[in-house]
Amino acid sequence: MKAGQILGTQSGLLSQGATEEFRSFFSDLPPMSRRDLRETLERSLPVSQDQMFTLFQRTPLAVGSVAQVHRAVLRDGTDVAVKVVKSGVRQRLLASSRILEGLLITAHALVPRLRKYNLPGHFAELRPLLTGQCDMRQEARSQSEIARNFEGHPFLGVPRPYTHLCTQDVLIMEFVAGTQGHDVQCITYSRADLARRLQDSFYSMVFFHGLFHVDPHPGNIMFVPDGRIVLLDFGLVGRLSADDKWNLSAFYYACIRGQWNLAVERFIETFVVRPELFREHAPQHRGELAEILRRHFEEETSQWSTMAFFDEATRLLYRAGARVSTRFSLLALSMLTGEGFISQTDPEIDLWRNAQRFTDMFSPYLSEEVRKRFEREIGGRSPRCIEARNQASGYLVAPTHLDRYVLPSAFPLVVEQASGSRLWDIDGNEYVDLSCGYGPHILGYAHPVLSLAIQEAVAKGAVNALGNPAELRLAHAIAEAFGPGVKVILSNSGTEAVQMALRLARAHTGRQRVAKFEGHYHGFSDQSLVSSLFRYSGDPHSPRPIANSAGIQRQVVDDTLVLQYGDPASIDRIKAHADELACIVLEPMPVALAAFDRAFLEQLRDVCSRSGVLVIYDEVVTGFRVHYGGAQHLAGVRPDLTCLGKVIGGGLPCGAVVGRFDVVDVAGTSGDPFIDLDSRAFVGGTMSGNSVTSAAGAAVLEHLRSNPEIYRDLRVKTEWLSRQLAERAADQGIECRVKGSHSIFSLTFDHAAPRLVRDRLTGSNFKANLALSYYMRKCGVYLPELHTMLLSAAHTDADLQHVVQAFTYSLKEMTGDGFFTF
Repeated sequence: MKAGQILGTQSGLLSQGATEEFRSFFSDLPPMSRRDLRETLERSLPVSQDQMFTLFQRTPLAVGSVAQVHRAVLRDGTDVAVKVVKSGVRQRLLASSRILEGLLITAHALVPRLRKYNLPGHFAELRPLLTGQCDMRQEARSQSEIARNFEGHPFLGVPRPYTHLCTQDVLIMEFVAGTQGHDVQCITYSRADLARRLQDSFYSMVFFHGLFHVDPHPGNIMFVPDGRIVLLDFGLVGRLSADDKWNLSAFYYACIRGQWNLAVERFIETFVVRPELFREHAPQHRGELAEILRRHFEEETSQWSTMAFFDEATRLLYRAGARVSTRFSLLALSMLTGEGFISQTDPEIDLWRNAQRFTDMFSPYLSEEVRKRFEREIGGRSPRCIEARNQASGYLVAPTHLDRYVLPSAFPLVVEQASGSRLWDIDGNEYVDLSCGYGPHILGYAHPVLSLAIQEAVAKGAVNALGNPAELRLAHAIAEAFGPGVKVILSNSGTEAVQMALRLARAHTGRQRVAKFEGHYHGFSDQSLVSSLFRYSGDPHSPRPIANSAGIQRQVVDDTLVLQYGDPASIDRIKAHADELACIVLEPMPVALAAFDRAFLEQLRDVCSRSGVLVIYDEVVTGFRVHYGGAQHLAGVRPDLTCLGKVIGGGLPCGAVVGRFDVVDVAGTSGDPFIDLDSRAFVGGTMSGNSVTSAAGAAVLEHLRSNPEIYRDLRVKTEWLSRQLAERAADQGIECRVKGSHSIFSLTFDHAAPRLVRDRLTGSNFKANLALSYYMRKCGVYLPELHTMLLSAAHTDADLQHVVQAFTYSLKEMTGDGFFTF
C-alpha cells in the first residue's frame, strides 16, 4: 500500500488509469468493521465513548493503510478528529517485519555479493520506524513537535493533538476543515503558489527543523481556501541531527556554487555510511560522482528531480561497495513522494528554480541579484570605501569587518570620523550608528569626559608595565561596583579576561575540565571557540563539542563539556561531571537572546556551590552596559569570577577579571618563586593596566556612576525602539522578531520564536536580514549585518525616530523588490 501511495504521486510514470487507481490508496482504503471500531475504542479510551464524546461519526472521514479518521465532539464542545489504528494492522506489520528480517538475514548469509550492503543492518534501522506507525502516542509526540516548529508560520499549520487523551491505538486532535490534497483541482487559490508553498514547507522541515514528514502524499495534506496548507499523519517521520543539517546544507551550497570536488567530499560525509571506507577503497569513483553532481545541478535543472539525482548517486555508491545511510534513505523517500505531489499540483513548476529561490532566501551568501543591485546603489554612494577595501586586501586581513569571519560583509564601511551617535565614512556619508563598536561606546563616540581623560593620559607619558594612578582608579571603581570581598586583575581584551579566568579556576580547584554553554561567545581562544558560533552538534539537551574554527587543538574541544542554557538537563549533567570540572563559563544574559533566566542561574549557582565548581560569568558585553556592574546585578545571582571588557576601556582595548579574593589571589605572588611556579597562575600582560586605557575606563565608569539615569533612559529607549520596529513590520504584514533589553536588541525576519541559541539562525530570512542593513544604509542608518545592535546614551529621540522611519521605508522598498514573497 505504501508503494502504491508513492506511485500515485508520480504523474507520467504509469498510465493515467493505473495512476488514478493508486491514488485511491491515499485515503479511500477499506475501513475496519464497525464492530472492530467499537471494540478498539472501548479497549483504548481512558473512559467510555459516551463519557468522552457527545457525538462520534461512525463513517470515517478518511481511511489509510494503518488507521482511519473520524469526526467527533468532546464533552466540552470541542470539535475533534479521532484517529484509530485499524484492527489487526499492528500484528500484520510485526509479522511482516519479522519475515522480511529473516529473508534479509538469509540472503546476507547465502549471497556473498550482498554482504557489503549489510541489508539486515539497514532494515534493523528502519524496522522501529515502520512498526512504530501503530503507536498513536508516539505519533502525537511527533505531531506536537512539528506543530511547535511551524507555530506562527504564515501558510502552514498542523492540528494540535490532545496528548493527555491519546493512547496507543487512538489519537485525538483538533479538527481542521479543508480540501483533501487529491482534490487540489477544486481549490481556487493559485495552483502555482500552492505548489511553491508545498516545496518550501518540505525544505523547511529538512533544512531547518531536522524533523520531516516521510509520507507527504495527497492523503496527508489539506488545503484551506486562503492558500494555507495543513499537514496530517505523522506516523512516519525522519530526523536529521544538527550535523546532518549542517552537512546537507554545506553539500547543497557547494553544488550551487559549482565547487564539485568539495561537493563530492560533502556528499560522502553527508550521505554515506562509514565515509572513511569509501574514501579509502573507492577513490576512482570520485570523478564519476562529481560528473553526476555537475550534470544534475547544471544541465538537468529544467527537469529537476531530487530522486533522480539521489537514485543515480546511490547506484554509484553500491558499485563502490558503500551504501547510503538510513536517515537519508527516508529523506529520499520523502522527496520522491513530495516532489511528485508538487508536480501534480502545478505541472508547470520548475522545482530547481524554486529550490534556488528558497535556498537563496536563507543562504549565508549574498545572492548575485542582490549583490549587483547594491554594487550599483552602494557603490555609487561609497566608491572610496569600496576602493579602500579592495586595496587593503593586498596587505591587511581584518576578520571583524573587512574580512569578517564566516559571514563576510560585501560592503564594509571605512569610517573617517565618529561623534556621539553618528559615523561619517571616507565618502562623507553620515549614519546614525547602531553598532556602538559592538559594545564599548555606551556614552557615544568622542564623549568629552573620555576625550579629555585620554588626552591628559597621553600628555603624561602613556605609561605601561608600571603602576600608575589611573590603573588604581579603574581597578577600584570595578571592585567597588561588585561589592566587598573581591579583587580585580586587568587585561587587554575580553578574550584575555576569559583566558585568565579559566587559568585561575584550574589553578584554584586543581581540576582541568571546563564546561560552557552552546552558542555563548567568549572570544577567539581555543577553549572559547568550542560550540560558540554558527555550527552546533549533538542532541539539543546534550550537545556535542565542536570546533568553530580551524587550528583549534582537538584535545581542548573533546575535553569541553557543552551545556544548554536554561535546560534542566544541564543541571543534571553538571552533577554527573562535577568531580572533574574546574569551572563553568557562561553569558548570564546571552547577547543573542537579550534576556536572562534567573531561575536557571539560581539552580546553576546552587549546584556549583555544593560541588566546588567555580562559576564564571562572561559579561564582556553586558558588564556596565545593562546595569552599573552587569547583568548579575539585575538577576541577583553572583558568580565566583566575572570577565569584563568593552565598556570598562572606554573604547580602548581593555579587559578585567573581578571575583573572590581567594580565587583572584592565585594570580598574586606568594613571595617564594618555587611556590609560585608550583601553585600560582601567571596572567600578566605588558599593556595590561596601561595609563591611557585605564584613564579612559575610569572616566567612563565615574561618569556612569554619577549619572545612573543613563541606564534608565537606555532601557526605556530600547523598549520603545523594539516595540516600534515590531509594529512597523506587522503593519506591513512582515514576519519579524525584535528582541530588546537594556540597550541591546536584535532583529530577524522569521515567524518562529527561537527557544535555543542554535535555533536563532534556523529559518531566518538571511537574504532579507543582509539586505536590510544595506537598505537602511541608503537611509542614513548603519545597521550591522546579522549582528546584535546596541544603543548609547548619545542616541536622541530624533535619532530613534529616524531609525524607525528608515526601517519603515526600507521594508516598503524590500517588499516591492520581492524579499518577503511567500
